[in-house]
Amino acid sequence: MGSLLTIAVVHLLALASPGPDFLFVSQTAAARSRAQAMAGVCGIALGVAVWAALALLGLHLVMARLGWLQKAIATAGAAYLIWLGVQLLRSTWRGSGRAAPARVAPDAWHSLRSGLLTNLSNPKALVYFGSVFSVLVGPAASAGTRWLIGGLVVGETLAWFALVAACFGLPAVRRGYLRMARAIDALAGAVFVLFGLRLLLGERPV
Repeated sequence: MGSLLTIAVVHLLALASPGPDFLFVSQTAAARSRAQAMAGVCGIALGVAVWAALALLGLHLVMARLGWLQKAIATAGAAYLIWLGVQLLRSTWRGSGRAAPARVAPDAWHSLRSGLLTNLSNPKALVYFGSVFSVLVGPAASAGTRWLIGGLVVGETLAWFALVAACFGLPAVRRGYLRMARAIDALAGAVFVLFGLRLLLGERPV
């Protein structure tokens, strides 16, 4: 029970650390709709389920033995994050004042897919699930405990980002976002590109 509580706290802290997932959900909720943001949240949760399953099956051992695979995953993730950032910056340069999710996620299905890809390309997820998460679980954990842990982190992810979507979907927040859309898009685009470049250079984002 103590290990479950530890994992719950550590995962909540990881979720609360701003990153690509947070930017994606907050922008989708503010620029599009709360319902579309929730579709993106489901995509992110699906990505977390994939990472958790890989970690529980021994992701850290695979990464330790296949260094080229880790590099390939990191490179692909970096490329996607840079692409996402460029979409934001292009919308800003063109003076559209619209957020990137309005361009790359025109409906709920695309929001879900974009949420999934954003999470799977997140460099923090690769580091977190490939090392910290795997160590916290331990090789002695039973199959039942592993299923419980997987469900716990997916549930926490859904709850946290549903809260983020609800907050950024409030009318007052949405109006404020739309007033500053170009500046916010430019900042968010730069952050996405920075995440990708740091990953390509082999640095771990904080």
